[in-house]
Amino acid sequence: MNLSEVGDARVNGYLFVLQRSLKTFLPAESVRDAVREIESHVRERIAAAEATPNERDAIERILAELGPPLRVAQAYSAERTIDEAVTTGRFVAIVRAVWHLAVTTVVGFFAALGLFVGYVVSFATLLMAALKPIFPHNVGIQFVNGVPIGPAAEFPVPAAGVDLRGGYWVIPLFAVAGLAGLVLMQWCARRYLAWWRNRI
Repeated sequence: MNLSEVGDARVNGYLFVLQRSLKTFLPAESVRDAVREIESHVRERIAAAEATPNERDAIERILAELGPPLRVAQAYSAERTIDEAVTTGRFVAIVRAVWHLAVTTVVGFFAALGLFVGYVVSFATLLMAALKPIFPHNVGIQFVNGVPIGPAAEFPVPAAGVDLRGGYWVIPLFAVAGLAGLVLMQWCARRYLAWWRNRI
């Protein structure tokens, strides 16, 4: 089907709204590539469609099958961001993909919350390993009424009933635990994104 000027203007309007929507999710250079890719897909579908007396209905049907521009932008940007994160495994790409899913889906929000807590605990454990030589009496394994609770840093001094135990041997323990936690969180994030990509 060959488009008239009115039909071409409708397609261009759809692509304009799509471009504006994509700008909220992707960097500018990626937006241009995405719009070109989607435009090519739309125009191929229109060219393959049989000519009908009512061009407007045919165009609207094709655009409706594709979906509203905002939803297309969300799905496209999610797919692209997740692909980059799973393929490269870079921390920044993973954070961007997890954040994207967190702000667009309920499942993504709770997964991001769990990953965030895991990353924070891992970083905090590494930080305690670094603080132990500087504050030897304020960092260690926390005991409350003789019961071990876990690694802790107490400032300025531990509260009554709280005892911090452990010499400098806790430094490698905290360092290994923190690094293992970061590796585990990175693995979990990649597995979660790979699962999401397969679901898409």
